[in-house]
Amino acid sequence: MGVLVCCDCFFYRKSKTKPNGKKPPAEEKKQYLEPEFTKIRVVDFDLKELVVLPREIDLNEWLASNTTTFFNLINLQYSTISEFCTGDTCQAMTACNTIYYWYDERGKKTKCTAPQYVDFVMSLCQKLVTDEEIFPTKYGKEFPNSFESLVKKICRYLFHVLAHLYWAHFKETVAMDLQGHLNTLYAHFIVFVREFNLVDPKETCIMDDLSEVLCTPAPPPAPTPAPSAPASAPSPSSQNHVTER
Repeated sequence: MGVLVCCDCFFYRKSKTKPNGKKPPAEEKKQYLEPEFTKIRVVDFDLKELVVLPREIDLNEWLASNTTTFFNLINLQYSTISEFCTGDTCQAMTACNTIYYWYDERGKKTKCTAPQYVDFVMSLCQKLVTDEEIFPTKYGKEFPNSFESLVKKICRYLFHVLAHLYWAHFKETVAMDLQGHLNTLYAHFIVFVREFNLVDPKETCIMDDLSEVLCTPAPPPAPTPAPSAPASAPSPSSQNHVTER
């Protein structure tokens, strides 16, 4: 099957009652929002400082470098749980109340299993970031006029993969003690795409609860009060003397 070049998503809502009149089971609790997991990071500093465009760097060069890095890191992160993401366990590419569909080159909508969808994402990203006409690496080579739109497309796809990792495979990630890596990668990615408006907020809103927790800089620690000086013993001259009579 050829590489699919476009994707879209479809939002579905759970009905309040089943056909038999019974209420559906309560929505599964989002384990990735529990404080014991959200506080775990690989690094602990303001990511905003890490994504700001340096003065001496061209914007397209900065976008190209970071986009390529995020593609490699997210691909690596997914590979850690890929054995658990199968056509049987993940029959659709889901995240929260969203199912992601692909559209082929003829505009036909296709519902893929999650591993198929991720394979399409990574294959397309690999094709784009290694294309010298799109991501030039040689000195003097110009970026195409379509470069920013292609970067936005890549980032949108990569967000889908991150959202699926949290939604469907966070338990496996915790079992391998990799939640700190995933949290740091997600926060870095979200701060980056927000800085350069690379992904529509309507696309990322399904994970806003996590983004708020992971991307909000922690308040500075309260200053530690200086220890008070120990009370000194009174000097002999200050003591009252009693005279015998």
